[in-house]
Amino acid sequence: MRSIGSRRVGRVVAYNASAGYGAVALDGDAEATEWFFHSTAIADGTRDIDEGAAVSFDLVAGHCGQFEAHDIAPT
Repeated sequence: MRSIGSRRVGRVVAYNASAGYGAVALDGDAEATEWFFHSTAIADGTRDIDEGAAVSFDLVAGHCGQFEAHDIAPT
């Protein structure tokens, strides 16, 4: 997958382990923009991450023209 722009730093704002998806947002983002991610986008391969965890991530073009978080790694 091709990354869009530079690596970003934020937090996991939601994660549903049983469904296998969640959302991340940038730290200090006044607009509180959130990006969807699938559990397979977690970089260490565990498919599990804590809600509220500080992370770095890339944005990639996802389904239906929506950006998604990818290569999510704890910071």
